[in-house]
Amino acid sequence: MRYSRDLRGYGETTPDPQWPGGARIAVQIVVNYEEGGENSIEHGDAASEAFLSEIIGAQPWPGKRHWNMESIYDYGARAGFWRLHRLLKDIPVTVYGVATALERSPEQVAAMKSAGWEIATHGLKWIDYKDIPREVEADHIAQAIALHTAVTGERPRGFYQGRTSMNTVALGCEEGGFEYLADTIADDLPYWHVHNGRPQLMVPYTMDANDMRFSSGQGFGTGVEFFDYLRDSFDVLYAEGQAGAPKMMSVGLHCRLAGRPGRAMAIQRFLDHCRAHEGVWFASRLDIARHWAEVHPWQPRQRPSEMDRDSFVQKFGGIYEHSPWIAERVWDGEMGAVHDSAAGLAARMAQVFRSASDEERLGVLNAHPDLAGKLAQAKRLTADSTAEQASAGLDSLTDEERATFTRLNDAYVAKHGFPFIIAVRDHDKAGIMRAMQARIDNDTPTERAEAERQVARIGELRLKEALK
Repeated sequence: MRYSRDLRGYGETTPDPQWPGGARIAVQIVVNYEEGGENSIEHGDAASEAFLSEIIGAQPWPGKRHWNMESIYDYGARAGFWRLHRLLKDIPVTVYGVATALERSPEQVAAMKSAGWEIATHGLKWIDYKDIPREVEADHIAQAIALHTAVTGERPRGFYQGRTSMNTVALGCEEGGFEYLADTIADDLPYWHVHNGRPQLMVPYTMDANDMRFSSGQGFGTGVEFFDYLRDSFDVLYAEGQAGAPKMMSVGLHCRLAGRPGRAMAIQRFLDHCRAHEGVWFASRLDIARHWAEVHPWQPRQRPSEMDRDSFVQKFGGIYEHSPWIAERVWDGEMGAVHDSAAGLAARMAQVFRSASDEERLGVLNAHPDLAGKLAQAKRLTADSTAEQASAGLDSLTDEERATFTRLNDAYVAKHGFPFIIAVRDHDKAGIMRAMQARIDNDTPTERAEAERQVARIGELRLKEALK
């Protein structure tokens, strides 16, 4: 089974985004423009809107117009938008524009363009696509692009559906004209997603630094709470940037929510807080996408989880000495992006080894050669074992050293029933000798456990070399 989700991401060490001017943080503000694109029987929908409004717990009204709901959305277009526009017109904002909402708001679109804001597509209508057939959603995306282009004068370069289906990201990739997709909240940095062999840049969005939480039961109650959250998010990310790991911070706003007077002040305070710091890059999502594509272009690399079985076993079958069955079982099990790193693949191979029968694990131990033994002298070690023993100087022993190793090897096997095993790349020749002399006196269960730990460690070191 191939697991589609990537739970590893960039891992412990994130790439340096090299933001313009050496910025320590990229701040990206989104204004969602949905007013006029929401569910309404006047828009041809079956019921009224029930999502992201002041009416907590609102339900759709089938076949009826919901006057309060409509007027809340109307406020976003009539008043909220202009308040946000006054606050943000000098900042590179990205608009998530629902195509039918943009069509119904020509003056607002003109103001967006006059401010130089990027207008990305937020789909054709502000509806939930979870149960919409794939072909219908694909048609809606195509209609959204066409309408967006006709209304704004150019096609959108970014896409955020928002209320997604399981097909949304794949359809965005397959459309082929988007410089980025934003239907992800998986990271603090852009990343490349591969669909059907084609890379697609993802610029993550946010659900937490987002005024939508004013409309949920567990969320912001006042503008002060919103500002506190934005400020704290900024401060943590800014500190990470100062420490050498810059990130991006997304802020999500809605005209009918943050555009209210009691909340707009939080945006002003947040902007003042950002501007009080050096090294802050305000950017649109398209700015960030283009920067990332230039500085961190897609680089194809070997991915073990995507190899066919024969190729995988051929490459990794020798990681555990003369025991290709471990690689076979790894490939036959669940694999995903977390196994495309040396650490991830080593952990899975160790898991398979530890889950094997006692007889199988003992067979792996006995497959290991004696250190500096007869196989080494006869040059019959595997390539990995040859390189490992050479790295510790075991290929250039004096006669006295060789005699000592032979004596200790024989005594160890006679007592424990398997060869002495140690990850030689972790030690020099003297350290290996001391370990042999110390471990030979262990009881066999203790030594068996230690030998198995060393086998897993050898596998990890070999994978680090194999996946450089």
